Amino acid sequence: MDLATEELQFLTIPEILKESISIPKQSPKTFQLITVALIFPLSFAILAHSLFTHPLLDQIQDHPSSQNTHQWTLLLVFQFFYLIFLFAFSLLSTAAVVFTVASLYTSKPVSFSSTTSAIPQVFKRLFITFLWVCLLMLVYNSVFLLFLVILIVGIDIQNTLLVLFSLMVIGVLFLVVHVYITALWHLASVVSVLEPVYGLVAMKKSYELLKGKIRVAGVLVFGYLSICGLVSVVFATVVVHGGDKYGVFTRIVVGGFLVGALVIVNLVGLLVQSVFYYVCKSYHHQGIDKTALHEHLGGYLGEYVPLKSNIQMENLDA
Repeated sequence: MDLATEELQFLTIPEILKESISIPKQSPKTFQLITVALIFPLSFAILAHSLFTHPLLDQIQDHPSSQNTHQWTLLLVFQFFYLIFLFAFSLLSTAAVVFTVASLYTSKPVSFSSTTSAIPQVFKRLFITFLWVCLLMLVYNSVFLLFLVILIVGIDIQNTLLVLFSLMVIGVLFLVVHVYITALWHLASVVSVLEPVYGLVAMKKSYELLKGKIRVAGVLVFGYLSICGLVSVVFATVVVHGGDKYGVFTRIVVGGFLVGALVIVNLVGLLVQSVFYYVCKSYHHQGIDKTALHEHLGGYLGEYVPLKSNIQMENLDA
């Protein structure tokens, strides 16, 4: 990012995307290795897990409940390990990309080995922040399920007013609340890596940084979720359920293309959330002490970090 810190606040959404896409050119080998080692397994797992769960679900539906205990056990075990794998590689990918982008921003030497060396300590901070996000999502999902039940009841008793009200609330919850929580989580993840805070404090900082940039964050997150959803729907339609309509070769080609597309989307998404952090900092007139940030990143690698104010931001107006 060659732009001055105070200029980042003026970046439009297309410019943020352009800036994000240009970052890997500064260290192609590092980002190639991150993509192959972390982002590709994550993207492949997101799409391919339905290939394994779909046959099990078919067996469960085709047999009486008294005879499918084994299938249910396999399904639950598979889902358990899938979620662990998903969350682990999601956090690992976030840690690797955010750390690498910050290193480039501070002109710190970048390599895949230095990034992987820093990941263990970064991962701990991200995981604690993720746990707080999980608590927030638990509340959100509880409210969402409540209004889903209300919707079902409204349909059952044929109460049009109740159905419309519940549909409106569910729409707001998904299109507004869910998108906002996702934006809050992504920005809090960056904060957890680049600032000496994590968990609830990182979420509070993320909340403050989003002020004034909520619309931009909403468009970016909604666009990301929409593209991921579209890729998943096409994969499920053609690859998972398209055995009768499409040949094996077509399904393999389409499946490979969609996995590749999701890899690109996830990489760009991680780069965007890193750049968006600097955009928010600039918008709130908070300078970034590159020297202190450089030392903070070095602390993850076991380098000596002088006793100073870490990366506390200086007001540009001072």
